[in-house]
Amino acid sequence: MLTTLDAVPAGTRPDLASVVDRLAGLAAALARRIQRGGLDEALGASAGTNSDGDAQKALDVIADEAFLSALRDSDVRYYASEEQDSVVEANPAGHLALVIDPLDGSSNIDTNVSIGTIFGLHKAADTGEASVLRPGSELLAAGYAIFGPQCALVVSFGDVPVKYVLDPDTQRFRLTGPLPAIVPESTEYAINASNYRHWDAPIRAYIDDRVAGTEGPAGRNFNMRWIASLVAETHRILTRGGIFLYPGDARPGYQAGRLRLVYECAPIGFLIEKAGGRATDGVDPVLSLRPQQLHARTPFVFGSANKVARVATYHDLPRSETSALFATRGLFRSGT
Repeated sequence: MLTTLDAVPAGTRPDLASVVDRLAGLAAALARRIQRGGLDEALGASAGTNSDGDAQKALDVIADEAFLSALRDSDVRYYASEEQDSVVEANPAGHLALVIDPLDGSSNIDTNVSIGTIFGLHKAADTGEASVLRPGSELLAAGYAIFGPQCALVVSFGDVPVKYVLDPDTQRFRLTGPLPAIVPESTEYAINASNYRHWDAPIRAYIDDRVAGTEGPAGRNFNMRWIASLVAETHRILTRGGIFLYPGDARPGYQAGRLRLVYECAPIGFLIEKAGGRATDGVDPVLSLRPQQLHARTPFVFGSANKVARVATYHDLPRSETSALFATRGLFRSGT
C-alpha cells in the first residue's frame, strides 16, 4: 500500500514501488526540515568530514541516519551511502540493495540553492559489495528528490522516468506523468569554467568552440550554466536539454573526476538514458563502468545524446589537432 506516492506507473514491481514510496516519505520529511534551515542553525553547521574526506553538514548526517533507520524493516537488504565507510546491512530478509547520496549539494544549503537526494536500487547479491559494485546498467530503478521552489521526485522504475510533485498540504507526492524525451537542441552547457587551465585538451577544445559562438564551428551562441548541485543540473537538463560536464583534470585528487560512480553518476546516468539522453565518462558509457570500491569516482558527461556524442569525438582527435575553432573541419560544423 502506497502512503506517500499517489500512484505508480502500471506494471511497476510492487517491491520497487514500496521502497520508492518509503524514500518519498522520507524526502517529504526532509523537505520540511530543510525549509527550517534559517530557523535551526544547527542544520547548516559543520559535522566534520565523511569517510571519503568531504566536508559534511549536520543535515547530511541527519538525512543518512533517517534513511537507514526507515529501511530496517523494508525490502532493502544492503544500504550503500556516501556518508558510510562501507556497505551496511539494513534488513537481512530484504532482497534489494539501495545506493544513495542522502543529501547531494548540502554545501548550498546556506545559499538557498536547490539540493536533493539521489538513489538507485539493485538486486541484492550474497554480499553488500557484490550488490553495489556493479555496472549502472544493472540498476532496477533510480531517481532523485529535488528540494527547491518546488519539491519534486523524478524516478524511473526501469522505464521512462516519471515526475511527482509534493503537495505541501497533504505531504503526498502527486504523479504528474512521464517526462518527455530530452530535447536534442539546446544552447546551454554546464561546467565549472574556473578549472579551465586544469582540463585536458579535448575538453578545453569543446568548450572553446562553444565560447566562440556564431564565429566558431558550432555557428551559434551558447549560454553557460553552473549551479554546483548535481540534482539541480540534472533537473534542468531533463526539463530543457543541454549538457553537463565534470571532467577529470590535472589537480591532485581530480584525475579520475570528482563525482562518485556508485550513488551519483550511475543513478543519474540511468535516468538520463531512460529519458533518451546519454551519459559517459567523456568517452565510454557510464552505465558500463564497474566500480572497484564504494566511493569510486569518475569523470561525468551527460545530457542531450547528440551533444554528449560530440564530446567523445573531441577525444578521438590527434592531440596536435585538439584546439578550438575548427571552422574548416566538417566534423565540427554543427550546432550541437
